[in-house]
This record gives sequence, C-alpha cells and structure tokens, in this order.
Amino acid sequence: MKPAAFDYIRADSTDEIVHLLAEYGEDARILAGGQSLMAALNMRLAQPRVLIDISRVEDLSTIRVNRGWMQLGAAVTQRAAEMVVRDESTVPLLAQALPHLGHFQTRNRGTVCGSIAHADPSAELPLCLATLGGTVELRSRRRRRRVAAEEFFRGVLTTAREADELIESVRFPLANKQTRYGFVEVSMRHGDFALVALAATVSGEEVRLGVGGVADRPWVQTLPLSTGADLDAALEDLAWKLGAQDDQHASARYRRHIVRNLGAQLINRLRS
Repeated sequence: MKPAAFDYIRADSTDEIVHLLAEYGEDARILAGGQSLMAALNMRLAQPRVLIDISRVEDLSTIRVNRGWMQLGAAVTQRAAEMVVRDESTVPLLAQALPHLGHFQTRNRGTVCGSIAHADPSAELPLCLATLGGTVELRSRRRRRRVAAEEFFRGVLTTAREADELIESVRFPLANKQTRYGFVEVSMRHGDFALVALAATVSGEEVRLGVGGVADRPWVQTLPLSTGADLDAALEDLAWKLGAQDDQHASARYRRHIVRNLGAQLINRLRS
C-alpha cells in the first residue's frame, strides 16, 4: 500500500517544531529516522495531515554527558548512541542492548527517541530506559516537563506524551561502579523484536529486573538478591504477574518459561 496524502515540513529549529505541533496536534507526526513511522504510513495505520521532519535540527542531534546522566536529543541515531557507549563505561546496559536492536543499517537511521516514542513493548530501548530509571524530556509551546520512564509508558504503543509535545530528549543515568548490569533476549532471528528481553541491574543486595515482550509495556520489578528456591519463587511470581498471552510468535507458557529460566541465569551471572 501507499500512504495517504500528507504535507511535509522540514523544521529548522525546536521552536518551529513545537509551534507546528501546537497548530496541528493529533494531525501531525514527527519524522526523525522513520523506521517505524514509514511502515505505519504505508499500511495506513497512521494518516497524518502533516509530517514534521526534525532530522536536521542541530540542537536535537547532540549527546551530552554530565551530572550523572547521558542525554540524547530527539534526532540522535541509535548508531551514534552505540558509538558513545560501546566501551561500557558510560551506560553499560545500553551498550549491551543496542547490538540487538534491528541491524546496523536500521540503527544508522533509527533514532533513540523514536523508539521511545513508538513504545513497542518488545523494543530494547524502552526496556533499558525503564530499568535504569531514566527520564523523558517533553517540550511544547506551553511548557517543558520531565517524566519518569516507568510513568511514560502506558500500554502498547501508548505513552504519556500529549499531542502538542515533542520528546526533546531522553536521559539515561550513567554507570555506578557499585552496580553490575546485564541484558539478554530471545528472538526468532537476530534483529527481530524480542519474544522476551531481560535487563537487570544488581546493586548490593537488590536486583532491579526489567522484562520486555511479555506485558503491554516494559515491566520493572525490584527483587531481593536471593538464590536457589527463593529466586525461583520470585521469578515464578513475576512470570505470572506479567499477564503473558499467546500470539503467532510464542505461547504465554513459553514466555513465562523464558522469564523464569533466563531471568535466573542473568541474575546469577551478575551476582557472581
């Protein structure tokens, strides 16, 4: 199929973007990398009146590392982020997850904030942001606001962003020397969306475990750093709490099995 007719505007500044969003609201879509949006347009799942291209806005293409955070602007590509974090000294969880995200060709075009905005429950970047306790920076003509990742994702492809708001940037907390980080996923093929993705941080006697691909959004739960039967019981409880459902890719039973077994492997690896 071909997309429905729309107007195209290439924005030159963030101010122009927020004014356009205020004018068009629900009838506008932001175009950055276009990896998810173009498919939705072609299938006519999205039929905006106007596309606002932000890819050449310089102040949205920056990566800043300061005051305990790495901040990525709305036009920063996944490949640019991958190059910054690849030695795992800044955001180790992101460094481990990004190679699983699509393929290098799509990472060259796809943006970090675009994946956050799309909010696919199987996507790696929303899972990492939620697990690390990151934040989303939103801007409109009316205001700027900061939303915690766990409050930002509200369901399948649904977020707290309002129609006139731009995701100006996202912020990932920098690595803590006392914390260990791990990521693992199961997918049909490398680059496919995850059937189940697991992200974890271990600090002291506490585990923060994030699960993607099972619930309707990234799910994060804090667990005591236990072993053996106690860990198995905690993961069993979590696996059922996620409300997994059967689909054409995997059964709910299989997804629960992955959460229990791969979760235990990941946590035991990080605690050793």
